[in-house]
Amino acid sequence: MTMASLFRVSALSVIALCGAVALDQAAPGVLLSEAVAQDKPKKDTRETRRTPALRNKVYERLAEAQTLAEAKDYAGASAILNDMISEDGKQALNSYELANVYNLHAFLSYASEDYPQSLRYYEQVIAQPDIPLAMEINTRFTIAQLYFVQEKWQQGIDALLMWFEMNEKPNAGAYVLLAQGYYQVKRYDLALDNVETAIAMHEGEGKLPKEQWYNLARFLYFDKEDFDSALDVLNTLIIYYPKKQYWVQASHLYGEKKDEPRQLALMEAAYEQGFLDRSSELVTMAYLYLNAEAPYYAGSVIQKGFADELVEDKSKNYELAGSAWAQAREVAKSIPMMEKAAAKSEEGELYVRLGNVYLDGDQFQKSADSILKGLNKGGVKRPDQARLALGMAYFNLGDYDEARKAFRAAGKDGARRKEWQRSQEMAQQWIAYVTSEEDRQRELEKDLF
Repeated sequence: MTMASLFRVSALSVIALCGAVALDQAAPGVLLSEAVAQDKPKKDTRETRRTPALRNKVYERLAEAQTLAEAKDYAGASAILNDMISEDGKQALNSYELANVYNLHAFLSYASEDYPQSLRYYEQVIAQPDIPLAMEINTRFTIAQLYFVQEKWQQGIDALLMWFEMNEKPNAGAYVLLAQGYYQVKRYDLALDNVETAIAMHEGEGKLPKEQWYNLARFLYFDKEDFDSALDVLNTLIIYYPKKQYWVQASHLYGEKKDEPRQLALMEAAYEQGFLDRSSELVTMAYLYLNAEAPYYAGSVIQKGFADELVEDKSKNYELAGSAWAQAREVAKSIPMMEKAAAKSEEGELYVRLGNVYLDGDQFQKSADSILKGLNKGGVKRPDQARLALGMAYFNLGDYDEARKAFRAAGKDGARRKEWQRSQEMAQQWIAYVTSEEDRQRELEKDLF
């Protein structure tokens, strides 16, 4: 999923993201109460306006239209409003009355999800002279929101910036809306500045910012590759909005910073809460335990993952489990895992590794059979070491001739490559040991007979 799709704006998500009351001045039951309140406007130091009165006969018709709107009879409400702004009716209305008619018309269009038409009506509201300043401010914010709903990002930004110029105390939600707009037009620095402002405002007032705000900041920090700041946000999300994705992502970031103890600690916390329910997550967890030299826990995680049918039925995953148990000296648990890993593999490497596990478990015939199968199948990374293990298996079976053959073959493999020279030396030592052991047994036989 792309960042753009995560923050796609819809009519509802604009409101949810910003935490602002959208279209508040247009809602039925609000429009007329505001109109009455504006008959006694509060003194505003920014601008003094002489607003015309809302006459009683106009108020009554608006109330009638609003009643129909509340009953969802939008056609009936529109008919009344259209009559009020007909050629003759329009001349009889003053600017404030016209603004209220267009305001209710805008709501009706919005309720019908005709956002372009709603926007046109709201533009008519602010086009009227001498409307109350509060009404203009509220309408301009709604206009900005409607541009965002229609994904007209730059127009929404421009409208919102004008609203900021008129508003003495912008709320945090407005800064987030502006941040969203800047994000959509790829002006990420401005987006980050505004969402940081919103978060700081809420935190400064002792309020908890919305989860979506932190997430927008987190994505923007990621874009800047400011992983320290992204981690700070993730740690905050973990505290106040604890979800699996935050634990896992924070763990990943600690891994990027090479802080493996914290990386593992966060994954452990997620695991203990039952958040890790994907094969890749459990496999990652097991590797982290192996890196921390805790193979028993690595084996336990994968083993339980198989039992819960969460870890994928793949050769590589069985190999991981088998290797973890082998490192933990849990040979009995390692063998079935390595058997499944080898059976699912197309190359002989895992049969050789299985043979080594059998060797550790004193199952010498199975060890020899498995190593031979692996060598015959091909794809063995270190045939020199495989043949050394094969020789040991035969030696423990008392088959000294086959043991010598295996050690001689290992010596030849070791002689072919410089980095395998150690195997040549070990093979020679084993051949000498096999010979001495044979001599020792002959002497014992002479003494017995």
